[in-house]
Amino acid sequence: MKKSVLLLMMLGCMGIISCESPKSENKSTEWNNIFNGENLEGWKVVGGAAPFEVKDSEIIGYAKANTPNTFLITEKEYTDYILELDLKIENLSSNSGIMVRGQFDPTKRDGQGLVFGYQIEADPSARAWSGGLYDEARRGWLYPLDLNPKAKSAFKMGEWNSYRIEAIGKEIKTWINGQEVAYVVDDMDSRGFIGLQVHSIGNPEDEGNKTYFKNVRVQTENLTPTPFQGDVFVVNTGLNELTDFEKEKGWKLLFNGLNSEGWKGAYKETFPEKGWHIKDGILMVEKADGGESSNFGDIVTVEKYSAFDLAFDFKMTEGANSGVKYFVTLSEGNKGSAIGLEYQILDDERHPDAKMGIEGNRTLASLYDLIKANKQPRFVKGPGEWNKGRVVVYPDNKVEHYLNGVKVVEYVRGSQEYRDLVAISKYKIWENFGEAPEGHILLQDHGDEVHFKNIKIKKLN
Repeated sequence: MKKSVLLLMMLGCMGIISCESPKSENKSTEWNNIFNGENLEGWKVVGGAAPFEVKDSEIIGYAKANTPNTFLITEKEYTDYILELDLKIENLSSNSGIMVRGQFDPTKRDGQGLVFGYQIEADPSARAWSGGLYDEARRGWLYPLDLNPKAKSAFKMGEWNSYRIEAIGKEIKTWINGQEVAYVVDDMDSRGFIGLQVHSIGNPEDEGNKTYFKNVRVQTENLTPTPFQGDVFVVNTGLNELTDFEKEKGWKLLFNGLNSEGWKGAYKETFPEKGWHIKDGILMVEKADGGESSNFGDIVTVEKYSAFDLAFDFKMTEGANSGVKYFVTLSEGNKGSAIGLEYQILDDERHPDAKMGIEGNRTLASLYDLIKANKQPRFVKGPGEWNKGRVVVYPDNKVEHYLNGVKVVEYVRGSQEYRDLVAISKYKIWENFGEAPEGHILLQDHGDEVHFKNIKIKKLN
């Protein structure tokens, strides 16, 4: 051994040079083990009757028939924190989750109590939405993993999975086994308990199946948010705002919430003088006679777009019809609404257009008159409620429609399958319909009152 190396080793052992690993150098990271490994001191069971026990330094929850979702929750409440734990599921029936800033109302369900609020999913099914954010017993899914499909493979069935959850300010971010999963900005709850879920079961034969938890620890001081490195979609429930992360990734607001900057009337040089209103951060077209672009007119972006990720919130009134169109060229010279590919906005239950077209291809979130949206009723918000729409056009012409975070339409512009659909649609009279290299984004005036907010776009290369 060289003398210089030996000298360094001796100095280190004398304390003159530190021998600590890089991981242990971060003195500001102070973790508190909120599960002591021996018993459930500091925790209590609410919501259901599924039992929990401690064995070999693990919390084990047992599925129980004929009882609602059961939660083991901390007696202490927390505000901002970083939570880490390990979770294991051995049976496909054992859906689970982790409550973050959880809430409990003991008066609900005839005095049995109701747990509600942010829950980070543990989903062993083929759907694979583990790490997504579900608003338990309240708004439903805020971050389904259709928004981050790369993260669907992070969770390992039958193995220990390391969860990291950061709830700092309005931001909640999740990781599973080091994989970035969900990013939500929401301010509904700023404080609450931490909870571990044993989900209700539909089949009595699944009773007794186990869900395991261990190494539950939390950090509440000297918090430093961990920045996401990947290009992860952010669900932001604020009003016309972007996070620094979104700005860094190229997102821009198409509607600033204050005025009509960036928009004009279709076939016009200026924004419509009447019919379209901006108030309290909301862009609204007022109700008229139900005619298609025959009252106040559509509005379009001043700029044109080719490949992009477009997200927008919309709220329908009862029986309303509208749409968000893309690749609008304004070159057809037609009467009525400008021509373009359309993300349909429609009250499916009350507007007759839902029963027209072919096999439902004019219903909400469909590619209007071409492809029906494959959606479940549980992911649809009715009149008077805000829905989240999204259209992604990739550089290779693959296109996706989303409704409230769930992908409902997928196709390829210019493909033979696409052209075959156009050939039997109302668009067959326009040559190369929907295949322009670029176009405007359009919000439709169809004579019904519809509201928009949080319109944001990112160009894709």
